[in-house]
Amino acid sequence: MPISTRDLSQMPTNEKLEKLSQSIAMLDAILSPQWEYRIFSFNAAWDTSTNERMASMRSGSGDEYFLLFGSSGAILKGFDHESPMSPWASDPVAVWPGVLDHVPTAFASFLSEPAFSMGDCTFCIWRQPEDEQWHCGPVAFPGDDDPDGSEGLLWMFDGRPETYVDFASEYFKKALELDLVRRIYVHEPLTPLLVAQLNPEAGWEDALKDADEIHYPVWS
Repeated sequence: MPISTRDLSQMPTNEKLEKLSQSIAMLDAILSPQWEYRIFSFNAAWDTSTNERMASMRSGSGDEYFLLFGSSGAILKGFDHESPMSPWASDPVAVWPGVLDHVPTAFASFLSEPAFSMGDCTFCIWRQPEDEQWHCGPVAFPGDDDPDGSEGLLWMFDGRPETYVDFASEYFKKALELDLVRRIYVHEPLTPLLVAQLNPEAGWEDALKDADEIHYPVWS
């Protein structure tokens, strides 16, 4: 069954999820040197005072997620603008009951962070260091195949390089070699040759800057 708030059993551990988030952000950076056309990003220095790292996804059509990693664990807020559970589908505008209930107080700063636009939220999941699985609030879902949009936004977290190859083929119109994507998924250090093989139009210096922001390993 695909990953969604109705079945979070296949969500990676926090450590694996952070590594995966770095990998897909690095691939996006190489395939799209222009930042505004990227879907996935990762900021390893989101908050240096607390050593928090932030991954995000923006579809370009209004859908998004923000994913924060830190000492309290990991927490993700997602927003599907066409979801029947969108705050904008109700009057007055309000987050669907239960979505943000039971979020641990350790994540209070995440819930109040203006950059994460918590008012635009259709689902929220979290996992503290001591947890054995991911959690979400007690939600009564409306009748829909993907009521909160989580299945449509969490699909990249299956950890399969093939999933990114399929995505790149559709979004970037690029046919990537699966082996090259696998090498990024296992965090093989970046080299000028690897960058050129993934995208001949990508510049090495630009890739280095992105790798530094993402904290992706680089050949030395």
